[in-house]
Amino acid sequence: MKKKLLAAPLAFVLALVCAQAQIKVESVFFDTRGGVSLTGGQPDLYADYFNLHVRGQLTPTLKYQLRQRLNMPLHDEQNPLNATDILRLTWDITPQWSFEAGKLPVYMGGYEWDDVPIDVYYWSDFCNTIAQIYGLGGALWWKPTGSQQLYAQFSHSLLHLWNPYVFAAAVGWYGQIFSWWKTIWGVNWMDDALHHHMAYVSLGNRFEAGPVALELDAMYRRSLIQKNAGFDGTAVARLEVNIGPKWSFFAKGGWDYNDVINKDQLGNPFDMTVLPGTNYFFYGAGAEYYPLGSPDVRLHAAAWADNREKQLYAVAGLTFRLHLVK
Repeated sequence: MKKKLLAAPLAFVLALVCAQAQIKVESVFFDTRGGVSLTGGQPDLYADYFNLHVRGQLTPTLKYQLRQRLNMPLHDEQNPLNATDILRLTWDITPQWSFEAGKLPVYMGGYEWDDVPIDVYYWSDFCNTIAQIYGLGGALWWKPTGSQQLYAQFSHSLLHLWNPYVFAAAVGWYGQIFSWWKTIWGVNWMDDALHHHMAYVSLGNRFEAGPVALELDAMYRRSLIQKNAGFDGTAVARLEVNIGPKWSFFAKGGWDYNDVINKDQLGNPFDMTVLPGTNYFFYGAGAEYYPLGSPDVRLHAAAWADNREKQLYAVAGLTFRLHLVK
């Protein structure tokens, strides 16, 4: 059975490639990341991503996308799509309106949340705690202009803990205020397995000036059934400097905080991502080198630390793509 499950994604790709006369396959590629990690002075070889990507069209207005993690188990009795990040169909109803359904990214707001996981080396406590940031659901998009997009999404809650009857809803804006100021803002409602109603307001901002970009994310979280709430939020800053097409340097840090009083009468946390009593700081920097001047091959090195473990973490390695259809 396991061999059949392992062969399923590859069979899917082969069938698409062989059927290109009927179904338009725009791209098929694998990407992977690995290298050497250092924790507490102990070096170790690691490989944390091996993904399959497929994009194409069924009709001129119906698109599909698959992103499958081949380094994760392909089947789980409680979540058979746990290794599938994205499996969606997108229907372009008009040039301004579109609808997507399937397993989708759960849109939250903020640049750290929106980053492709293989491009991130370390995270805030909020992002690091949520094991799966993709869920079954649907989203309606309105694009009044090329630089402005608004969405409304309904999906399975990311806090479900295998309870099939908890859900999430979100509205948000991918926009641009000025040519140098871009935004990913979102407002979310999400239930957990104990039916605590959580609200999230996330304001992601990106400021660009030539080769320099600064991303500032601010998130506020609040239980909708809690009368007297302490502060619960996350702030992340990332500075990026690009030197030509081959070099990129970055520094990133952040703060996660949740007041100790944010619990229900039984002592259960209202926020299951950043637990009550958390006061977490993290900070680090890194460099990336693209020898081909494209994302197909990337060498990276990054180091970071926090006030929880109080030790240095470091990674150095390689990310590359293998294109089958391009």
